[in-house]
Amino acid sequence: MSVLGTRVVRIEDPRLLTTGATYVDDLRIPQLAGAAFVTYVRSPLAHARITGIDVSAAAEAPGVVAVFTANDLDDVPPPPADNPLAEPLLAKDVVRYVGEPVAMVITETRAQGEDAAELVAVDYEPLPAVVDVEEAVKDEVLLFPEAGTNIVAPNGPEEFDDAPFEACEVVIERTFRNQRVAPVPMEVRSAAAAWDGERVTVWSSNQNAQTTRAIIAGGLGVEPDKVRVITPDVGGGFGAKIGVDRDTVLVAWAARRLNRAVRWTETRSESLIAMQHGRAQVHKVKLGGNRDGKILAYRIDFMQDGGAYPRVGPLLANFTTLMAPAVYEIPTVQIRSKVVLTNTTPVGAYRGAGRPEATATIERLVDIFAAEIGMDPAEVRRRNLIPADKFPYTTPTGLVYDSGEYVKALDRVLEAAGYAELRAEQERRRAAGDTKVLGIGLSSYVEVTALDFPNGETGRVVIGRDGSATVYTGSHTQGQGHATSWAMIVQDQLGIPMDKVTVIHGDTDAIPVGTGTYASRSLQVGGIAVHECAVKIKEKARELAARELEADPNDLVLDTATGSWHVQGVPGTKLDWARLAELAGEEGLTADVHFKPSRPTFPFGAHLAVVEVDTETGQVRLLRHISLDDAGPLINPIIAEGQRHGGIAQGVAQALYEEMAYDAEGNPITANLADYPMISAAELPSFELLTMETPTDVNPLGVKGIGEAGTIGATPAVQNAVVDALSHLGVRHIEMPATPERVWKAINEARGSEKRAAQ
Repeated sequence: MSVLGTRVVRIEDPRLLTTGATYVDDLRIPQLAGAAFVTYVRSPLAHARITGIDVSAAAEAPGVVAVFTANDLDDVPPPPADNPLAEPLLAKDVVRYVGEPVAMVITETRAQGEDAAELVAVDYEPLPAVVDVEEAVKDEVLLFPEAGTNIVAPNGPEEFDDAPFEACEVVIERTFRNQRVAPVPMEVRSAAAAWDGERVTVWSSNQNAQTTRAIIAGGLGVEPDKVRVITPDVGGGFGAKIGVDRDTVLVAWAARRLNRAVRWTETRSESLIAMQHGRAQVHKVKLGGNRDGKILAYRIDFMQDGGAYPRVGPLLANFTTLMAPAVYEIPTVQIRSKVVLTNTTPVGAYRGAGRPEATATIERLVDIFAAEIGMDPAEVRRRNLIPADKFPYTTPTGLVYDSGEYVKALDRVLEAAGYAELRAEQERRRAAGDTKVLGIGLSSYVEVTALDFPNGETGRVVIGRDGSATVYTGSHTQGQGHATSWAMIVQDQLGIPMDKVTVIHGDTDAIPVGTGTYASRSLQVGGIAVHECAVKIKEKARELAARELEADPNDLVLDTATGSWHVQGVPGTKLDWARLAELAGEEGLTADVHFKPSRPTFPFGAHLAVVEVDTETGQVRLLRHISLDDAGPLINPIIAEGQRHGGIAQGVAQALYEEMAYDAEGNPITANLADYPMISAAELPSFELLTMETPTDVNPLGVKGIGEAGTIGATPAVQNAVVDALSHLGVRHIEMPATPERVWKAINEARGSEKRAAQ
């Protein structure tokens, strides 16, 4: 019996739950002995010209080793002259968001750094700030005057064709905002670095050590072999730790400049204002269809808020563009996008990275369309979902969906939830005039995973002379359970027990080439690389065993229950892995694979949320959440469920609570966890998880990604549920997050409109 698909308890957890993880800030190793501490001086203004920086008082403060500004960075490559939007390591002439670093203070202790940083005197000449993308797109306030515009990477037609909508019986036009959120990982950004005279070693909390090495090497102007990156345990990434940003590059630079180990860990408030944010899109949309429920045309004209620097804004906009049609068979899909710069923290990848935004918009529109034609939203979805017999299915945006059972997923969720009974209970409460009303929200979704499929992933498996296996993987764990899953794959193929399998990642000396973990890619690329390594080792072992036993290789059998080889029909002739590793000699029994899938995969699913809304206070309570997330065959259901739990929690959080907000001058007003309402278990019910496993033909295990499913499916389901709860009062839409204030206002505005209509 294969270990794959069984509920194996994660082997990482005993250490994490007893002695605890070792994060960068926990490192107490010889290379970092006596390390100095970095403290950044950050801009308090969203937009200003720097007219002078006086570091003299700070330089004389107790414990100060050095104070650096942009003028001291004379040994690093300058920003490219042909890129006026380049992000400097330290701001020199202009600051463009609150939290942008303008100086770094190096001290003997962390506390001394906080005191000395306050003594750095920066003279600012305030400039007008622009925070809202709809204002920024007017180009009245320019972040980069030399560029002449705040618009980056415009894509799509200058003019749309209205003909497909003119043929529709019903046309809906709306503007939706997918609000800015903060990643808030358990472990904030942290780095340490040491210089040995030849190269710099950097310990960094990141999602891909090899990419981090490339970024640091580029920032320092050295070859990658002059940088080693080691990643210890990582306390969450959610996309915000893909590679590193300038704060970590500067830590490496300071170690080299001072010839001394240095370390830096940001505060939680720094993390909220200076770590990249996520989402932040504005969608102007149009949907047309007939009263029989068929959707015929869809248009999305959207802006991605890039923040003060473009970073990966164009990539996020591209993901939203590609996934715009979602799960629906729509004859006409029109898309236009642009990235717009604002005086806010730069926006980057955050769990889903462009795909949740696409799903949130079309799922809201489907509900609005259903209300307009008087049809149940479940039935509208059923009539427009791509049928199972259409796969592989080519979308209007050029993607090829590999496999799917969209209608089946929706129907299973409706059945498990008791949809008819929920609707009856909703009507009962409304008829009774109950102040606590029930809302039922749906979403059907598909996402693309491993969209960077040409990069693939590396794997290496080495069989030791003691019969153990060591796995070297370019994938990168931040809690995903790679040590367990990769060990399961090795045990399944080779019969080496999981407790004799060691998984190594996150060290560029041990794994020089790798891609890392993001975009729900690890199992289907990194895991497959390990699987293919095991297959290659099995074939090598077959030849070795055949020579040793003087048998035909085709007659050799691997008994995975005992991890031994024998001649078929002669079980007494056994060779174990320890002996085979010995027979391999100096060459060793090893295999290296760089697995590159032919195309991405497309997990899918359906979510149903049940909320209770207090119409007197606007308070929303999530009562139930039922989800079906199909990512193909599950290697370990426990790990898949953990990913789903976390994703749903973050999706609910965006729908109901979280928003990174700024005032008109660009000052962040949710700069700590007292003001930024991060969700906790207290606000969540036990999730009801359904399973379905539709394999893909893209890889030999048939697996797809699962890490971002919850954030894509949960958010629109919960938002739809809130609006559905209040639809009988005349509420047609509520922007996220559906806070009590926002819900209460929507209720009272609807009642006011009703009164005015009656008059």
